[in-house]
Amino acid sequence: MTTFISPELHSGLDTSHWPDLGRMPGALKRNVHARVARRLFDSVVARLDVRVELPDGTVVGRAAHVPSAPVMVLHHPDRFISRLGAAGLIGFGESYMAGDWDSPDLGRVLSVFAERMANLVPQPLQKLRALYVARHPSSEINTTKNTRSNISRHYDLSNEMFEQFLDPTMSYSSALFDNAVSVRPSWDDLAPAQDRKIDRLLDGAGVGEGSRVLEIGTGWGELAIRAARRGAIVRSVTLSQEQQVLAQRRVREAGFEDSVTVDLLDYRAVDGQYDAIVSVEMIEAVGYDYWPTYFETIDQHLAPGGKVAIQAITMPHDRMLATRNTYTWVHKYIFPGGFLPSTEAIDQVTRAHTTLRVADRLSMGQSYAQTLRLWDERFASHAAEVGRLGFDAVFRRMWHFYLEYSRAGFTSGYLDVQQFVLQREDNR
Repeated sequence: MTTFISPELHSGLDTSHWPDLGRMPGALKRNVHARVARRLFDSVVARLDVRVELPDGTVVGRAAHVPSAPVMVLHHPDRFISRLGAAGLIGFGESYMAGDWDSPDLGRVLSVFAERMANLVPQPLQKLRALYVARHPSSEINTTKNTRSNISRHYDLSNEMFEQFLDPTMSYSSALFDNAVSVRPSWDDLAPAQDRKIDRLLDGAGVGEGSRVLEIGTGWGELAIRAARRGAIVRSVTLSQEQQVLAQRRVREAGFEDSVTVDLLDYRAVDGQYDAIVSVEMIEAVGYDYWPTYFETIDQHLAPGGKVAIQAITMPHDRMLATRNTYTWVHKYIFPGGFLPSTEAIDQVTRAHTTLRVADRLSMGQSYAQTLRLWDERFASHAAEVGRLGFDAVFRRMWHFYLEYSRAGFTSGYLDVQQFVLQREDNR
């Protein structure tokens, strides 16, 4: 078990930095919502293969008598239920951040919940979803005005912090392992698997000597550098100042400053024509209402005969439709303004708004599960260094929850990550 903070966090909580963790629901709201939340939680764990240990030694859950089952330890049940009743799944994550509950194997616990995500809440209550769940703040909707702020809140945290858990390629997206199901990759396998992922995308987009390449979403520059090694001329755009600075330095150190340009620019402001357009796990930050604009922009700037290669995290289409207006823990603390598409949505949007069609698709969700495992293990082993960079115990606990929460989605199959190659119909 990785312990980032003591369960007795409340006594040392910096409420000025984490105000919603120090604020408990009002008495009336707590009484009404907490009663519903307690009944719902008890009902859910009674149907799941999980052990829930209470402070008095009581163990509940369908797997209460299975010692090897995933364990959820409730240090402060009343606080946990109050947060769950007041804010649903946001409260579930916040209660972990605040130390109300813990687990010796967080990923396994979250995977059990993720496997039943679609029916954790009874259907009659799901019909009341719109009356209960929080909506996205207007300040986080991905207009041209808000997008830079949304991106900055995540990617401008600190290059040094990201360096603590990413491999030397500084790739912050799923790697592609040879066999992610039957083989447990090691840390040394991660960088080659990131190269494999990038090379497959570049191959799909037909990037070679003299190709004019547009990359939407720079990351820290690895894809642009590998494209330049093939002889391509690359323009990469990002809204993260921190990423731009480090990507430019890495490009310069690799000797490709004459063939790679990294611009601080919204993708909607791009000009020019490109033989290949690539974008790695950037569509997730676009927002549901702006997917047509995203693909229309790509279509507009793709030269005749060109190809597009994107890597995208996807979710089931029915869940996408059911949750598209839901404000989640991930939105609040990790990726403001983000939303995951479905495979069907990508196909529908491109058919309705562009001349582009999906020509090839690769599913690689279990590779992401392994990538996230390696990131989390690395982050845990570098927790002291992250702390010295100024990230407090609550942040470190939050980041651990985020990485394991994400991994659970892929391990359970609720989420997938796919590489899509798109081209115009007349180019097939």
